[in-house]
Amino acid sequence: MECSCVVNMPTKHMRSSSSFLRFLLVFSLVSLNGQAFTGTYGVNYGRIADNLPPPGSVVTLLKAAKIKNIRIYDANPDVLTAFKGSGIEIMVCLPNELLIEVSVGEQRAMDWIKENVQPYLPGTSIRGISMGNEILGVTPVEIWEALLPASKNIYTALDRLGLTKEVQVSSPHSEAVFASSFPPSSCTFRDDILPYMKPLLQFFSQIGSPFYINAYPFLAYKSDPEHIDINYALFKSNKGIYDAKTKLHYDNMFDAQVDAAYAALEKVGFGKMEVIVSETGWASKGDDNEAGATVENARTYNKNLRKRLLKKKGTPYKPKKAVKAYIFALFNENLKFGPTSERNFGLFKADGSISYDIGFTGLVPSSATSSFISFKGIGLSNSLIFTSATLLLLVLTL
Repeated sequence: MECSCVVNMPTKHMRSSSSFLRFLLVFSLVSLNGQAFTGTYGVNYGRIADNLPPPGSVVTLLKAAKIKNIRIYDANPDVLTAFKGSGIEIMVCLPNELLIEVSVGEQRAMDWIKENVQPYLPGTSIRGISMGNEILGVTPVEIWEALLPASKNIYTALDRLGLTKEVQVSSPHSEAVFASSFPPSSCTFRDDILPYMKPLLQFFSQIGSPFYINAYPFLAYKSDPEHIDINYALFKSNKGIYDAKTKLHYDNMFDAQVDAAYAALEKVGFGKMEVIVSETGWASKGDDNEAGATVENARTYNKNLRKRLLKKKGTPYKPKKAVKAYIFALFNENLKFGPTSERNFGLFKADGSISYDIGFTGLVPSSATSSFISFKGIGLSNSLIFTSATLLLLVLTL
């Protein structure tokens, strides 16, 4: 960690220049605020399924794909143990159903940290705790009320354990928190959400946490395919939209959704807070009434999004701030409720093959044959076999 350099620097050098000291302080704070995310590309590792590979095999798959950031929706001990020493940075989640319980007592927050976070550090790179998922505007109001005190209690527990420089506290929101988002500059938070959102933003601003938003051009297109150009949603050539207030042109919906979040934050006094996309993706299969849910569209969206993120570019409104995003999701999840699309967001299938080609290498081909190793039923004890298979695939692709 860069901030350790300040601690270990010889005293005589620390005294040499007050301006240099101020530089180091600012540098360490900047490094701290960004430590929950390395680079610009991550994935969500959901596990609502009965056919997924064991976590140890998932580590091998992620390393082969060179994916360095993941989010999980709990703090599963098998996952956290398997990721020890992998170098992959993880954001764990305190589930929605625990927020009220954690909000009413600091000791319950401390117990949760001691059970689900502290034992795995530093071997497992837990870099953040997500306080629930899509709370404001979606869940019952009593959970809205619990979000801020629960966040404060978790942060206090981390602080008492000396972990706030390693583990960030935040909470991802859905587009439901906005009253309007088109054009981007007009975006505002809903009036009924503001009494909960503003103090939450104040707290996250104080501790240096970003604003996380789940942004899905797929869902926007699915809800209004007659009026939204699918090429605009898929990063393909199109006429785009023009925001008259900012005089900015948008050639894709993803950038517009990110800048809409920046506009809403600015209106309530938090214009300097970074926006990170905590979920985005495109379903490869859907019901008859789910427009755009095809393999080709999913491939196009995720391939173009990956290219866009790897360029480390900003948005039209924040051109110098590289956009960061977690893709939803790593695997198709066959036990999820809801429409067919909910079970078909995966970049990979359960056997480790790719769902479609966006530049990743699966551990088995998409039409699996006996000449490749399937990782069904194989656990940590066979990690050397998977590592060898991965190295062979990487060499063959060079």
